[in-house]
Amino acid sequence: MRQMTRGPQAVARWSAHNPWRAIGLWLALVVVAVALSALIPTQETDDADYRVGQSGTADQMIHDAGLAAPDTEFVLITGDQNDAVLAAAELHEYLAGSTEVQEVTGPVQSPDGATQLVSISLRAPPGEEEPTIADINAAVSSVSAQHQNLQFGQTGDVTLDEAVSERVADDLASAEAISIPITLGIMLFAFGALIAAGIPVLLAITSVVATIGIYAPISYLVPSEETASSMVLLIGMAVGVDYSLFYLKREREERRKGHGTLDAVGIAAATSGHSILVSGAAVIASLAGVYVLGSATFNSLATAAIIVVAVAVVGSLTVLPALLVKFGRWVDRPRVPLLWRLNARIGEGGISSRIIGPVVTRPVVALVAGLAVMLALAVPALTMNLRSAGLETLPQDIPAVAVAQQLDAEFPSEGSSANVVVSGGDPAAMSAALTEVGEEATGSGAWTVTQEPVTSVSGTTAELRLASTFEQNDARADDAMLELRDSVVPDKVDGISGAEYAVGGQIAEQYDSTKALSDGLPVVVAVILILTMVMLVVTFRSPVIALVSTFLNLLSVGAAFGVLALVFQHTWAEDLLDFTSNGTVVEWIPMFMLAVLVGLSMDYHVFVLGRIREGIDKGLPPKVAVRAGVTQTAGVVTSAALVMVSVFALFASQSLVEMKQMGVGLAVAILLDATVVRLVLLPSMLVLLGNRAWWPRHTRTEQPVIPNRAVVPATM
Repeated sequence: MRQMTRGPQAVARWSAHNPWRAIGLWLALVVVAVALSALIPTQETDDADYRVGQSGTADQMIHDAGLAAPDTEFVLITGDQNDAVLAAAELHEYLAGSTEVQEVTGPVQSPDGATQLVSISLRAPPGEEEPTIADINAAVSSVSAQHQNLQFGQTGDVTLDEAVSERVADDLASAEAISIPITLGIMLFAFGALIAAGIPVLLAITSVVATIGIYAPISYLVPSEETASSMVLLIGMAVGVDYSLFYLKREREERRKGHGTLDAVGIAAATSGHSILVSGAAVIASLAGVYVLGSATFNSLATAAIIVVAVAVVGSLTVLPALLVKFGRWVDRPRVPLLWRLNARIGEGGISSRIIGPVVTRPVVALVAGLAVMLALAVPALTMNLRSAGLETLPQDIPAVAVAQQLDAEFPSEGSSANVVVSGGDPAAMSAALTEVGEEATGSGAWTVTQEPVTSVSGTTAELRLASTFEQNDARADDAMLELRDSVVPDKVDGISGAEYAVGGQIAEQYDSTKALSDGLPVVVAVILILTMVMLVVTFRSPVIALVSTFLNLLSVGAAFGVLALVFQHTWAEDLLDFTSNGTVVEWIPMFMLAVLVGLSMDYHVFVLGRIREGIDKGLPPKVAVRAGVTQTAGVVTSAALVMVSVFALFASQSLVEMKQMGVGLAVAILLDATVVRLVLLPSMLVLLGNRAWWPRHTRTEQPVIPNRAVVPATM
């Protein structure tokens, strides 16, 4: 541990002796990062990045053969039938000759005759540019103005993407605007002084800004998910403030003991700086565990989170000590009189000091009570139903989303689909086999044929398109798709020499994605737990501490999963959180939450254990060391948890259901971790284990290495 301690201390000593250089280097990093984000456009993920399983194979075969359907925009016209048909004809005329449009088809009448559907196939411009729909938007606007007695609705891949991207950007801007004053308010309450409160917030903001710029060139290796920027803000504000908070609180504590600024910074580096380094490494190791899945979503979110954590660690160990040396005792100015006096009156430990007494006195009762609460919350996780994000998880007040749902309801053939692809055989035989597949699929009542078999120009690949008669989240849709894969298609295709097949489409993609996550879950859990356990063993030289910590992490995660199931698989919280429940949790949320929570819980877990270990190393009895360690860290841990919970709770108000689920899950887990786990379960377990918790106990007393009293003035 001594060697690990010396690293942060050496960095802090250099920054303390060269404060303007450290501050200048940090500002240069931020400026360069901003320049990168301006000069290098971030590479976004595309459909090919999400290919997985047999559905991914089918999609690849379709694109290689040139059979991929173009992006399509749909216009729904509701009202008087004759007038609606006339309006559809005007759309045809308006779009004739448009360079954006490949073909306009329809109108197709809904079964009840109330709605006419016009389908507009897009012609993408040369190269990798996205299709544009300016002409289509203008046409719909113009025709609708001439037929005000009709209702017009427009949806499609491009319309939905644009609308959702705009909403995500608005949500992110709103979260940024709200999170900064809330975090600053918590810091003011924690420190009672403006400069001390502002430093952590400033470092967190610059860490987030720097990360966005650094990720821009990296996105060409790991493309960015649309929600990656939200993840940077979510994690960056939480860990950036927390790391600075740990360091600043310890430095102030040492100054109150009579140490000069340089000595206080050195001690903070050897203790809190070490905890920051371990915590940051634990977060990064935990997030890195999801890379084993090879998922575009996980790769993007993990990369964004890892970068912001690494940047926050670097800032806390470099520019923060430099700022503390330059400000010196002015860091406690200007004081906010009421908050300053309130901090002094509450004293060390606050309410935590009143809770920890009964816990260490009656550890068995405390342990049983804490376990009962956590297990009760975790039980609903056993009923968690995972499904892919879809229309029902998008903001329901977006017009294009409402129109898409109307499209699915009134024109089922445009809804959930399956693509049966065959390649490598005789063209005539493949086409005949697919025709038989279509007949049997239609006869089952589960499918309708939306496009008869078509063969590629080269004759090497044939495709049949089917539409499901069930909704996408209906389990019967999965069963029907698996029947195609396992029985219907093999029976028709296996007799064709050299032929290969794959069944893809929306239903298959959702099934394959969910199955890949469920199959990969044990591997990811094992990797994350092993990595974090090894780090804890190395840090505290105690496998018992590592096992206890892992057990408590899993309890927090289980309870968070249970709350997710309670909140989002039922309807009681719909009005409270402004969402519509479809009885599921978005498939990637639990696994990514596991990685994030195991890492983030190390923030104050390592900090608390470090203080308890200091007492153990000084020869204090375990009960005394536990009580002192929890009491000494209570203020900083409470403030850190409040920051995390407040930032995460903001995301529960975002429009995307997956962001709501992430925010609620993380906020609940951190709240439980900072209360039930830190104040009840961890202390009671350590008291009951006694010295066995630190086996094999390190007998040499280790004190932080205090730097030579020095030379750099502690004033501005």
